[in-house]
Amino acid sequence: MTTPYGILLVMKSKIWIIAGGVVLLIVIVGTAGFFMSGRTAVLPLTPLSNLPIKEKPLEKYTIENLAQREYTASPIVFEEPIATASSFSVVPFSFISDGKKVTGLAHIPMTPLSKKMPVIIQLRGFVDSKIYESGVGTKHSAEVYAQNGFVTLAPDFLGYGGSDKESTDVFEGRFETYTTALNLLSSLSTISFIDPNHVFLWGHSNGGQIALTVLTVLGEKGKNYPTTLWAPVTKIFPYSILYYTDEADDYGKALRKELAKFEKDYDTDQYAFFNYIDRIQAPIILHQGTDDEPVPLKWSTDFVRLMQGKGKSIKYHTYPGADHNLNVGWNTVVARDIEFFRSILR
Repeated sequence: MTTPYGILLVMKSKIWIIAGGVVLLIVIVGTAGFFMSGRTAVLPLTPLSNLPIKEKPLEKYTIENLAQREYTASPIVFEEPIATASSFSVVPFSFISDGKKVTGLAHIPMTPLSKKMPVIIQLRGFVDSKIYESGVGTKHSAEVYAQNGFVTLAPDFLGYGGSDKESTDVFEGRFETYTTALNLLSSLSTISFIDPNHVFLWGHSNGGQIALTVLTVLGEKGKNYPTTLWAPVTKIFPYSILYYTDEADDYGKALRKELAKFEKDYDTDQYAFFNYIDRIQAPIILHQGTDDEPVPLKWSTDFVRLMQGKGKSIKYHTYPGADHNLNVGWNTVVARDIEFFRSILR
């Protein structure tokens, strides 16, 4: 017979339910819960619409969902300078990202604050929290940028510096770096001496992956954020993190267990910027050392070719003998960045 739940067929001790193209077989082992009338059985079935739906709290972090949400500006609060050079000051700052406090370090040129200045958002790579302090991975380049008239803002990210704790979920903690960067960009409007029309992104290593994710989320709006990438992680998620698990004490065993749980409920492709690079609109300059072990040269070369094949604006520079921190040719790297930024300011 036909029911609101599908077609119900009874054949001796077996009941076949055909619903939505799915055939279910129920073997009758007793008569409790239903009654027979002739050859037809009537079962107290529960409509599928009434079945409990499993919550998926991390679904809000897919590229598509991040692109659809709004990012609220939070006042960026500057503290007293902790250091002063002849041409810039080093100033701690903080802001609120999705209800959590995030701290960071700013380098501000010694320019009258009535003059609006361009700003570089610096997104660092991975640093062990046990040795981390604000400015690790960014302050050296920030000093040079500030000497050349650029304000720099380097967020610590959640769980680092004086920031609030990151999520206890290893993957949400990763996704929170994206929302931190996006909320920081939205909060720039609260700084009176920032030129909102000249905002740049800087990303090193995993920070490069964060920057590229931000650009895919922003889509057309992302063209307003010209970006420099230093040895960026460009491989697809989750390979981009599994690649480094041999460095963990357990060689990644715990992470692989968490990934298996994650993949039961979520499609990792929806969280990988690599699958959305068509959305990237910003001009990019990419620097890569040939002797880089954490990020192989091939990764960047392949990524650049892919971007060029899609007609994206990307400049590529390699540095023979340079490691992951671009120790060889470092001054040239920074000089090329400044020229890249200034070419856009003209």
